[in-house]
Amino acid sequence: MKKKDLNFGLIGSGFMGKTHVFGLSMANRVFDLPFNLQLVKIADASESIASKAASELGIMEHTGDWRTLIKDENINVINITSPNSFHKEMALAAIDAGKHVYCEKPLSISVSDAKEMSEAASGSKIKTQVGFNYICNPMIRHAREMIVRGDLGEIRGFRGIHAEDYMASAENPYTWRHDPRGGGALADLGSHIIATAEFLLGPITQVLGDCTTAIKSRKDSCGKIKNVEVDDIARAFLKFENGSSGSIEANWIATGRKMQHDFEVFGSKGALFFSQERLNELQYYKNDDLDNEQGFKTICASPSHKPYGRFCVAPGHQLGFSDLKAIEVKGFVDAIGDLSSEPFNFEAGFRIQSIVESIQKSSQKTAWLRVI
Repeated sequence: MKKKDLNFGLIGSGFMGKTHVFGLSMANRVFDLPFNLQLVKIADASESIASKAASELGIMEHTGDWRTLIKDENINVINITSPNSFHKEMALAAIDAGKHVYCEKPLSISVSDAKEMSEAASGSKIKTQVGFNYICNPMIRHAREMIVRGDLGEIRGFRGIHAEDYMASAENPYTWRHDPRGGGALADLGSHIIATAEFLLGPITQVLGDCTTAIKSRKDSCGKIKNVEVDDIARAFLKFENGSSGSIEANWIATGRKMQHDFEVFGSKGALFFSQERLNELQYYKNDDLDNEQGFKTICASPSHKPYGRFCVAPGHQLGFSDLKAIEVKGFVDAIGDLSSEPFNFEAGFRIQSIVESIQKSSQKTAWLRVI
C-alpha cells in the first residue's frame, strides 16, 4: 500500500538547514517510516537567498516570507533552523496553523518563552521535536544502557564539555550569536552537553555557574565596534537527582577544538569516556580487569548498536553527523504516526532552557541554585 506523504517546509538554509535536508532525505531511504517524507518548500530571509537554496538543495518551491510557508495548506511539518530569537514567533505561528514543529536548539532565548511554546504544543495534537541529535548516537545510547544495567556500579561523577573554536579569533565579526537574544556559548553549545548529561544520568537538581566574556567587543559587518554581552565560556558544577555530582563546560573560543562534545562517567565498578570527534567509539574501563591489563578499551560501533545496521553492514564503516540527524528524524516521524512518544519535545526543550537560565543566574549570584 502506498504511504501517505508527509510534507515538510523548511525555514533557513544555513548549516543546520542543510543538515535537516540531508536528515530528511536519508531517513526516507534508510528507515521503514509510516510516511513518505517530502521537503516541498523552503523559506529564507529574501527571495534571492531562498531561490538559490532551493536550486542547490533540490527543493521545488521557495519564498522570502516564512509566514507564507507556514500558511501553506499543503505543508504538514515546519522545520525551524533560523536564528534563536525567531524560534518562538515561528513555532507559535506554526502551532496555531495546526502544523507539527521541528525546531533546532535552543528552543528559545528565555525560560518564559520556552514555557509558552511548550504549553502551546501540549494543549493540542501537535507533535514537536527539538534538535539535539548528538544523543541519537547509538554509542551514547549504548552508554546509557550500560549505566542503567549497572555495569559501572554506583554512579559517582560526570564530566562533560562542548568546545569549538569558531569564535576564537577576536577578528571574527559580531553576529546574532553575540546578541543577548542569541544566547551565548552556554545556550548555543552548552545546551548540548546539558542534554547529554541528563540523558545519561537523569535530572540535574542544582547548579553553580560561572559565565565569562573573554572577548569584550567585536566589529559588526559595517566595521562598528559593538560590546559583547554574552558568555564565551561557561562552566558549572552540577548535582543530580541520583546523588551524583559533576561539571560541564561550554566554550566557543577553545582554540584548536572543532567539535569537542566529550563526556566521562565515573562509577564504583568502572567508567566511560566518549568524544564526538571519534563518534563511532566508546571507551570503557572495568575495575575488575587484571592488574596488568587495566586501561580503557574501545567499543566500536557495529550493527548490534541499533540503528547502526541500517546505515552500515559491518563495524568500522562509521556513522556521521548527518546520519544522527536522520535517526532523530525517524523518532519524530514515528511520533507523528503515533508509533512512539515524542523523543525530545518542546517540554524537554523547556527543561534544558531552565537549566541554562539557572546556570546564568547562579553565575550572577555566585551561589548554588536549584534548577527552576
